[in-house]
Formats: sequence, C-alpha cells, structure tokens
Amino acid sequence: MPDFTGPPVFPSINIPDQLIPEPPNLPRAILELPRAEAPSYMPMLAPPEDLKPPVGVAKEGEEEVKKEKNEPPPPPEIQTITIPWIDHELPVPKEEIVVAAGMTAVVSVVATLTATSLFNQVVKILKPVVMQVVKRIQKKLGKDTTDGESQEPPE
Repeated sequence: MPDFTGPPVFPSINIPDQLIPEPPNLPRAILELPRAEAPSYMPMLAPPEDLKPPVGVAKEGEEEVKKEKNEPPPPPEIQTITIPWIDHELPVPKEEIVVAAGMTAVVSVVATLTATSLFNQVVKILKPVVMQVVKRIQKKLGKDTTDGESQEPPE
C-alpha cells in the first residue's frame, strides 16, 4: 500500500540549463540621408499670334468650312441632338428603330430562358424512362447491369 501522508511526487525530467552565447559585436551601420532631385519641366513654346501659314496651306477656319460643305446630309432615319456645354452633335436613331431593337433583345432572352427551362424539365422526366428501357434491353441481351461492364451469358 502506497504512503499518502506526504505531498504528492510527480515524475519529472531534469533539463540542464541552456547556455546562450553572447551575440557577435557588429559595427553599427552608417546610412546616408536620401537625396532627390526636384521635379522640373521644359516650358512649352507657344507660337506668336501673328504667325501666318505657309503658301498653299489653308487657315484653320477655312478647313472647317470646306469640311462642312463636303459632308453629305444624314439620312432621314437618323436624328441628331446637340450635347450642351461641349457643342457636340450625337446621332440618334428614330424611336421606331430603338423600340424594334429593344423588343428583339427582350424576345430573344425570354425565348432562350424558356427553352432552357423546358429542356431541363424534359430531361428530368425522360431520364428515368430511358434508364429503364436501357436496363430492360440489357437484361434481354443477357448483360449484367450491376457493375456497368458487359459480360458473356453463362452457358
């Protein structure tokens, strides 16, 4: 019978003290202050106001007038609206064309989603029927359907 009169003694392992070596004495790093060059730019040279184009070259205002004269008028199906503040003309088709394009897009999306849903329902209904037919045909031919591999009928 063990003696329980004294304090409990637990088993233990004596681990020797660890000797940690002194770190090596390294010289202190000397870092220089960072340097940067101030940003600079090359000034743009603007031509003088009294600059004249060479002979045979049209002035800026004359080019625009010639371009406008050469452009054919837009077809009657296309209307233009002027965007304020930037004075840009934007071509816009007639309302009938926009409505036809929008309805075509809506009908094609609805038809695609409907066909997909119907196809999934048909597959869901016909899959068990097709599997039963395949099993019956395999039984009549004498093939084993349990492991998926075909075997010769026993003779």
